[in-house]
Amino acid sequence: MSVDGKRRGLFIAFEGPEGSGKSTQAQLLAERLQQAGLDVLPTREPGGTELGERLRDVMFRERSLPDLEPRVQALLMLAARAQHAAERLRPWLNGGGVVVCDRYAGSTLAYQGAGFGLDIPTLDAMNAFATAGILPDVTLLLDLEVQIGLLRSLGQRGSDWEKAGGMNAQQVEFHARVRRGYLEQADADGWTVLDATQRPDQLSEEIWRRMEPEISMRDLRAAEAVQPPLPLTAGAPQQPPTDGAGRS
Repeated sequence: MSVDGKRRGLFIAFEGPEGSGKSTQAQLLAERLQQAGLDVLPTREPGGTELGERLRDVMFRERSLPDLEPRVQALLMLAARAQHAAERLRPWLNGGGVVVCDRYAGSTLAYQGAGFGLDIPTLDAMNAFATAGILPDVTLLLDLEVQIGLLRSLGQRGSDWEKAGGMNAQQVEFHARVRRGYLEQADADGWTVLDATQRPDQLSEEIWRRMEPEISMRDLRAAEAVQPPLPLTAGAPQQPPTDGAGRS
């Protein structure tokens, strides 16, 4: 990642439509990188900071996300992202650490842009303002057919309030637009597109093979302590670690 004009750390973002398994794969990759001895920050958006998790709670726990005006959705996401970038991502990457993030700026363009029809150039400019230039080194897009993803996601309704009350309330056509938006970004920005219908262990191995060259070309910070992995379900807010230099 280029931070303040210097190439530091390694920033990996996972993107994907509903039911793609990106949260599971983000956790698996973070754990494998930790096992390799690297200092890894597993995080998510919206979230990753106290403010971000509180905004996430506002948007998801009360089942209010589908009812929020899309511009309000975008502004809340961008507020969480700006805090995340400043408080967590910049210090971690400046110190040579690895960030594994479940969703980032691409989600806003896919959901609020392609899905809800907000102006993409405007969202691009707002993302640039929120991130202050902090962009992933690698974006992994887990792609699958819309109907398959929604069936997977709806199957988790009993255990995951976010799946029950979030974007799944939208129609199939909405999710088809989101998928197209993701694939257009991948084509334009050189993302790695992966078949999310693979078995989780197969997909995890493919992701690791993709990441090995990125790891080998960098002098990354060794771990002083293992960071907690991302939760598989969107429950209580994740508390960011506070130990060590460069951490917030």
